[in-house]
Amino acid sequence: LGIPFDLSEVLFIATANYADRIPAPLLDRMERVDFSGYTEAEKLEIARRYLLPRQRKEAGLEEAEFQVEEDALRSVISQYTREAGVRQLERELGKMARKVARKVAGGDSSEVVVTAEEARELLGRPRVHPEKMRTENAVGVATGMFYTPMGGDIMFVEAGVMPGDGSLVLTGQLGDVMKESGRAAWSWAKSHHARFEIPDRLMKGVEVHIHVPAGAIPKDGPSAGITMALALVSTLSGRKIRRDVAMTGELTLTGRVLPIGGVKEKVLGAVRAGIREVILPRENEADLEDLPDEVQETLTVHLVETLDEVLTVALEEGPANPPRVPGSGRSSRDGSGERGETVVTVD
Repeated sequence: LGIPFDLSEVLFIATANYADRIPAPLLDRMERVDFSGYTEAEKLEIARRYLLPRQRKEAGLEEAEFQVEEDALRSVISQYTREAGVRQLERELGKMARKVARKVAGGDSSEVVVTAEEARELLGRPRVHPEKMRTENAVGVATGMFYTPMGGDIMFVEAGVMPGDGSLVLTGQLGDVMKESGRAAWSWAKSHHARFEIPDRLMKGVEVHIHVPAGAIPKDGPSAGITMALALVSTLSGRKIRRDVAMTGELTLTGRVLPIGGVKEKVLGAVRAGIREVILPRENEADLEDLPDEVQETLTVHLVETLDEVLTVALEEGPANPPRVPGSGRSSRDGSGERGETVVTVD
């Protein structure tokens, strides 16, 4: 209209799920405020107090006609949504309310109390399958933690050996930073292998493969450094890794453990997966204040400064039992093996 107006007293508020997608010149002129995603307990309370009453009203139902048990709400949160907020949760509750309203209107039922099993009947098969803690300790499989704008979770880092020339293979659609973390972990393992009773001939005669499952999903960042190093030491020494311990932390070539981000989201994701012990960098100690009281009361946190401390906590006690690899030049423990003996499978 060509009419001037004064913006000097106007406060603009903008929201975004991914800050890295905001143009740098625009972001530089903003004051950035980061909000953590809701915990499962918070989502449960929001659903009970606000979302359910609203969906009842929109479906034309009375409170007695549509109720949802706590187990059913937890099931919907964990198996049908993967988000930091509650937008999708409200959509799923709305689907349930409309189907219940149809039953009530058709005279099939006058009151419906939805259980976890009935929630599956109303919503169909679960669409989200979060990782769960492994059922047994294993060689070469370490449990890490990660987070995204949608929340945190655990991930598994697998390491294996085969005949080769001491090289390292990294797979799982890893980004450049994560690949560098893997190379740093391999260099540390090679320079300290004697401490873990790993023969020189084995180090020179193998190719090491690190894989992070869910290969269709891109992954990046430095925080898996200690997880990769643990998996490498485990597969080369033959010592099993505890399944109930998850970890996160950047690793340096000298074995120092550096701080990382997203501690709250990562730890809450690990707790949901059944983990009860976590390893965090010492410099992230202040971040523990952000954890809910109920989590702090049940979780054991190991704050570490070096990789040696990580290995002490996460590896099973016992002597080393390095794998026998063809061409590595290692004979069996009883002396009966020949050079080039068949591989002993590493889990």
